[in-house]
This record gives sequence, structure tokens and C-alpha cells, in this order.
Amino acid sequence: MANETIKYDDALVRRFLTAALAWGAVGMLVGLWCALQLALPRLNFAPYFTFGRLRPLHTNAVIFAFAGNAIFAAVYYSSQRLLKARPLDTLSKIHFWGWQAIISAAAITLPLGYTQAKEYAELEWPIDLAIAVVWVTFAVNFFAMVRNRREKHLYVALWFYIATIITVAILHIFNNLVIPAGLFKSYSIYAGVQDAFMQWWYGHNAVAFFLTTPFLGLMYYFLPKAAERPVFSYRLSILHFWSLVFIYIWAGPHHLHYTSLPQWASTIGMVFSVMLWMPSWGGMINGLLTLRGAWNRVAEDPVLKFFVVAITFYGMSTFEGPMLSIKSVNALSHYTDWNIAHVHGGALGWVGFMIFGMTYWLVPRLFQTPLYSKRLATLHFWTATIGIVVYVVSMWASGITQGLMWRAFDDVGRLQYPDFLETVTRLIPMYWLRALGGSLYITGLGIGIYNIVRTWRARPAIYAVPEISVPPMIRAVRAEQKEARVLEPHVHWHRKWEGLPALFTVLVAAAVIVASLFEILPTFLIGGNVPTINSVKPYTPLELYGRDIYLREGCYNCHSQMLRPFIDETVRYGVNGQPAEYSKPGEFVYDHPFQWGSKRTGPDLAREGGRRDELWLLRHFDNPRSTSPGSVMPSYPHLLTDPLPFGVIQSRVDVMAMLGVPYGADALAHADGMAQHQASELATKLRDEGGPAGMEGKDVIALIAYMQRLGRDIQLAPHEGAK
Repeated sequence: MANETIKYDDALVRRFLTAALAWGAVGMLVGLWCALQLALPRLNFAPYFTFGRLRPLHTNAVIFAFAGNAIFAAVYYSSQRLLKARPLDTLSKIHFWGWQAIISAAAITLPLGYTQAKEYAELEWPIDLAIAVVWVTFAVNFFAMVRNRREKHLYVALWFYIATIITVAILHIFNNLVIPAGLFKSYSIYAGVQDAFMQWWYGHNAVAFFLTTPFLGLMYYFLPKAAERPVFSYRLSILHFWSLVFIYIWAGPHHLHYTSLPQWASTIGMVFSVMLWMPSWGGMINGLLTLRGAWNRVAEDPVLKFFVVAITFYGMSTFEGPMLSIKSVNALSHYTDWNIAHVHGGALGWVGFMIFGMTYWLVPRLFQTPLYSKRLATLHFWTATIGIVVYVVSMWASGITQGLMWRAFDDVGRLQYPDFLETVTRLIPMYWLRALGGSLYITGLGIGIYNIVRTWRARPAIYAVPEISVPPMIRAVRAEQKEARVLEPHVHWHRKWEGLPALFTVLVAAAVIVASLFEILPTFLIGGNVPTINSVKPYTPLELYGRDIYLREGCYNCHSQMLRPFIDETVRYGVNGQPAEYSKPGEFVYDHPFQWGSKRTGPDLAREGGRRDELWLLRHFDNPRSTSPGSVMPSYPHLLTDPLPFGVIQSRVDVMAMLGVPYGADALAHADGMAQHQASELATKLRDEGGPAGMEGKDVIALIAYMQRLGRDIQLAPHEGAK
């Protein structure tokens, strides 16, 4: 039987790689601007270009645009060659253009304030639906290559790609279950404690299966190619893969230590996070030892330089992550810039450097011409390396400073720094250092893009289409089966799995689903996990819309609403010398979505209601420095002029009622009227305090209503309590 010819689709790879670099530049420049905004607040330009609206744009652009497009470039290049199969042309086009449309939609909607207000899952429901469609298109295209392959054996990189495709789909679907309240407005079906659990089940595993597993697949393919050495240990790669798949999915609750999440859940998250250190370092060792015999080339080859530093950052991040999950360490680090250092060490050190190494290896092959300048590639490496080190070290220092200052007491038992702003102003020099480190990293990226553009300009007039002649599938299968029996009998069981991709995929999905259900079902089904509190009532229609403004402006990026059971927190946020109540699970039963936050640039707001009068709040929103000298919070003068759209409030109350919030007959019939009445009362009170007239029809009055409600319900009367 005659051989068959397969032509690889490298044009698709070129498109994804180009998009990755272009979006990477955009996302990192936005990130640099956000860093500068914290050091220089006047760089916030309300309403569209404030920190609260730009920060989600930065994270989404770097994760889903820069890293996402690079993942697709890596998968399509390596899978075609590992499987000796071509993707389906129509699906490839839908995948590429669909993904770019999604990113463009995110770039437009996030600055406009359309957000679900959930970390790494901010995009609203129409875009989420588009993501699901495009991701399924990608999955079908990938598994079509697997079906049409001319290799029986699934190489290790393909295992990680399969885990990524399956798990990201599960995470995305179940975390983004919402009920729409408008074209770009929705409410999560989960509330409070359960929403927090689902968000960090998603959030941590988005890091695991979008920023880790696909880049490990990338490492297992491109590192041996660049080093011209085989993977150090096939058996270690098996252990690395299955350990990660089984363990990683359990670790999410460690983001919620000392919150209102049940302690058993956060303890499980901690235990499995610590266990993750072992398989993660197994992968790091496997990667670094793949370079055995090639270390002399590292000094000369910028591709290997990038890969070595990337794997080193992977090892560092996968040690630091388990350490930060330990409760005693987390008590200091959580809500501080230490988490920012950790995230950027992984995203820019591990992921970014893997992308740069892959890019420099791919570019001469994709553009079919030598790299324009190896010296510029080396300059890119050193500039970016110095930049990320400066960035991470400055944020380590900032985070530890924050944590220690928050918990410090003086010799007579009083808070040593009772004013939260004392911490904020102390960190400004470190924020400037972070901006310097980010600038160096972006400068390196600019050098790299210039180098690649010059390489592209030297490309041939017409690209040669790479092709390969392969035997018919049945002969390839028999040859591979024979090889598995003869060469590696000690891992023959795994070779059988690799020859059965459907079974392999089912096993991966089962590992992820079973582990998830062991945590999810008790959180949702076992009674008593979220006890109700008699005094906790639904938000009024006006307060609900004020909460939506809070989400729209991205206030959750800098403020938490979770008072942990630490003496320094209860004392700091108490009133008149009396410690505050720490947060209880029952407080959040009507919060769709939860707002516990992940970073405190400003103080916690869980007990903010009633601490200030309405006039103070209005002045604070108009210009925070007028009430809080040294504040880095953006100004929101538009809130004092933008009309409050009472007409949309009824539909939002109706959706909340569908989610089980017990609104009365008046709210279900006349939510807009109730909102207008409360707005009028607050506007009168504001005017009596010496404030401006006419605020009853402005957005600011709704936000004031929401702020004045926070924490009021938990201030229990003597006869009330949890039931």
C-alpha cells in the first residue's frame, strides 16, 4: 500500500504566535499602567481607565490573549508533528478568529464596566458562551488530529494537552453558571460561601490547567528539540502527569483560609497544595536534567537560556505556592502583595519565558529564514530576567511589610499602625520599583518583537509547505505496538493507555470530576454548612444597584469584605474601642457574587456601614485625597453626575428573586419606586449634612446606600443570633 503525504498547517501556527506577541504587548503595557496608578493615583482617568476597570483587562489579556494564543500555537505545531496529522482547516479558522474576537470583546467590555466581578472570570455571559463554543471547536479540532493520527503512541506533551482541554472546559462551564439580568449583566447562581468555593475551585485550577499543564506539554516537546536531547525520564513524566492531574484539582480552597469557608475545606486545600510540591518538582527535575550533556550550549543559545530560567521559576513558584497555602504562612501573606509577587513569578517567569524560548525556536522554522540577531535575543533575555527579579523582590518586600504592619501591636496592646493609610504610604517606593521591573520586562518584549519583525521581513516570497510521507495508519499502529513491547516492557501498561486516547481522556476527566465532587457536594448538600442569621436581610433595590456599581467600578480589586478572626482585624475595624464581629457564613447568603476579595490595597469594608456619614462618603468618591490624604484610590467624579437608571432595577431584583433571595411583594412589583424613595431619603440626609442638592437621581446615592448597609445586619441585638 502506498505511503500518504501530510502537509502541516504552519500558517495557523504563525497566526497564533503573532497574536500572542501582539496581545502580550498590549496586556503588559496595561499592567504597567496599573502599576503606575498605584504609585501615582492621578493616572486614573475615570470612568473607563481607572485601576478597578483596567486591572481585569490586564489579567485577562496576559492570561487568555498572550498565554492563550501561545498555547494554541504550541499545540498546533507540536501535535501535528507528534500525531502526523493535520487539523481541520475550517475549524482552525473558526478557532483563530473566534478567539481573537473574544479577546477584542473583553478589551471593550471590561473598561466599560461590564464584569461578573470574579477573579479570572470577569467576562459577562455572552462572551462566556462564545468562549465555550470556541473552546469546543478547539477540542474537536485537536481530537480530530488524534483520531486521524499516524502514530499509535501519544507522546507526553499530548497528555498535558488533553488534560488542559478537558479540565478547562469543566471549570469554565460550572463556574460561570449565571442568570442574565440584561445583555451584559448577570448574577451567579451561587451565593456567598458556595460562590467563593466555586470561584477558587475555578481560579486556582485555571492557573493549574491553563498556565501550568499546557506549558508543561510545551516544555516536554520544545525543550528536548532545542537541547537535541531526549526527555530525561519517561517514567518520571508519567508520575509527574498523573500526580498533577489527581492532586491539583483539590487545592483551590487554600485561597480561603480563615474566611467563612468551612475549615475542613480549606484544610483539604492546604494538604493537597503541600502534596503538589513533590510532583511539581519532579517535572522541574525532569526538565532540567533533559539538558544533561547540553549545558555547555546554554551559555550560547538564548532559547535554552529562556527555558532554563522558565523551569527555574516553575520550581520556585511550585515551592512558594504550597508554602503560602500553609495556614500560619497564609495568615501573614493573604491579602498582601506577596500574592502579587507569587502570581507574577509564575505568569511572567515561568509562562512568559517558556513562550519566549518557544518563540525564538519557532521563528526561524515558521518564517523559514535565520533569526535576525542572536545578540538581540540575548539582550531580551537579560533585560526581562532583571526586570522580573526586580518586580518579584519588590513585591515580596511590599507584601511582608504589609502583613507585619497590619498585625503589629505596641507595648501597651494597641495597634501600632491603626490608620490603614500608614501601610499604603509606606509601600509607595516599592510600587515604583515594581513599575521599574515591569518596564524592564516590557522593554525586553519590545526588543524581542523588533527582532522577530526583522526576521519576518527576510522571509521567502512564498513559504514552503512542510510535509511528510507516512505509511497507512494500520502499519504505523502495528510498528508502534511492537516497539512498546520490545523497548519498554516496564511501562507497557501506560503504552496501552496511550494507544487508547478515548480511555486516556476518560481517565483524566474522571480524576478531575471525582476530586471536584468530593469537595463540592459537601459544600452544597450537607446541611448546616451555611447557617442563616435572623438579622441578615436582602439588599434593598437601591442597595442592590449600588452593589452593582461597586462591581462595575472594580472596587473588589482593592477592597475585601471578609473580616477574619484575627485580633488585629477585629480591633482595627471595630467602633468606639469595641472589637468588631468577625465575618460569619450566614452574612453572605444573598451575595451573588461573593465579594471577599483577594487583595487589600485599601481597608476591609465588611463593617463599613455607619462608620462615616453620607457627606464623607460622597467627598471620598469624588476625591479620596480630600478625606484620606495619601490615598491611592481613584477619583470617581462621574458618580456625582451620571443619572441613576431606576428603570433597570426591577429586572435585577426579579433575577435575584429567581435565585432564592426572599424579596417581598412590594419589591417584586415596585422595586424602582422603592429605590426612588430610599434615594430621596438619603439625598435629604446628605443635604442636611451640608452636601449638595439633587443627588437623589445620581449613581453616587446608590453606592452610598450600599456602603452604609455593609456589616449592619451582623450587629445583632441581644435576643438575636444564628439559627
